[in-house]
Amino acid sequence: MPEAEIGLIGLGVMGSNLALNIAENASTIAVANRTTEKVDAFHAEAGALKDRIVPCRSLEALVGAIRAPRPIIIMTKAGAAVDEQIAALRPLLQAGDIIIDAGNANFHDTVRRSKELEDSGLTFIGMGVSGGEEGARHGPSIMVGGTAEAYQRVEPMLKAIAARFEGEPCVAHLGADGAGHFVKTIHNGIEYADMQMIAEIYGIMRDGLGMAPAEMADIFARWNEGPLNSYLIDVTAKTLAAKDAETGGALVDQILDSAGQKGTGRWAAIEAQMIGVAATTIESAVAARILSAMKAEREAAEQVFGPIELLDASIDRAGIIDQLEQALLAAKIAAYAQGFAVMAGASADHGWDLPLATIARIWRAGCIIRSQFLDEIAATFEAESGTANLLVTPRFSAMMRDSSVGLRKIVALSATSGIPTPALSAALAYYDTYRQARGTANLIQAQRDFFGAHGFERLDGSGPHHGQWNA
Repeated sequence: MPEAEIGLIGLGVMGSNLALNIAENASTIAVANRTTEKVDAFHAEAGALKDRIVPCRSLEALVGAIRAPRPIIIMTKAGAAVDEQIAALRPLLQAGDIIIDAGNANFHDTVRRSKELEDSGLTFIGMGVSGGEEGARHGPSIMVGGTAEAYQRVEPMLKAIAARFEGEPCVAHLGADGAGHFVKTIHNGIEYADMQMIAEIYGIMRDGLGMAPAEMADIFARWNEGPLNSYLIDVTAKTLAAKDAETGGALVDQILDSAGQKGTGRWAAIEAQMIGVAATTIESAVAARILSAMKAEREAAEQVFGPIELLDASIDRAGIIDQLEQALLAAKIAAYAQGFAVMAGASADHGWDLPLATIARIWRAGCIIRSQFLDEIAATFEAESGTANLLVTPRFSAMMRDSSVGLRKIVALSATSGIPTPALSAALAYYDTYRQARGTANLIQAQRDFFGAHGFERLDGSGPHHGQWNA
């Protein structure tokens, strides 16, 4: 007799925590793993939840333990491993069963897998899960792509395990096939930008103002009580305050300055370019991580050009710190505006009809970029669903006018001092370019016509024209 309502394959950090979350808050779950030793260890360590977990030592046992139609979550490494798992499962499943990929998949793979299973009687769901280890265990933000019928089968379970914001579960069906994984990709792109911008503010404090981590921690903690209130600002305050057990100094000072990445931020930048939407702040954040990994080259370059020098001690330090807060707020607005513009563009391209207000709402808790900022984004898209860009809405245009003054001053100060601020600078350039009615692309069109006869349009007429350049 089947005991479980759902199954899960892959008991790594995320899979294990998600399984415990389901067992505690939703239903009995059957679990399996490539190595059976991990299944036994996981079950033995489940404590009070052991009776709601069915350990399975084969895929056949897993399928037999789940009530039909069977939803089975795959939590393995993205890519070929998911395809291998689907191939192994298919002969064991029946019509109506649902395969759910909850890893950080490339949405193109999700679209392909959905099409491959269309005539099999099986259903495929691509499910973005955000919140890291803690979110998986106690409530993530969940972004679902797939058929409405498949979502209805798992909706009660997903609502039971999702994070909650003021009682509202942070989960939604966002559209067909790859919609969920695409939205998760853009979430991660915004996350890259947010983290990079915070790191640049930290760099100005450290390298320009000569501030100690503990002092910076106090400032970030104070900012977290204002318009910048968010999970990442809170995390920054706590990491800057943390002490190193070995040296007794700040732990952040002992960490190698080479950032890792798993590819989702890079995918976000690539997709933005592929659909023709500017996401320069996200792109700069990806590039900054790449440069961070070039540690040896950067050390050699400093020997050639010399180190960054502290700012003039006579500057208005308190005024600079206020400007840093405003700069971070303005740059954050630009990054979110770009991310939502990319989602709007992809929605049109793929026919997903992505609900932007809903996306903002389900990001308010559980996910890494959760912040009070998202409340205002949700309200804006609800009030102005057809808006072209967050920057031009009444709510955000007013915020941008005020805070961009600080962003401009900080970018200028950093540039003249040699302090790198790629994401902050990109955010300012995006804002300035977007609000300029008469840009400079007319010269680019003249150049293209000169060397390639590509043609151009005139302000005083329609249709293609060419210049008499040789004359």
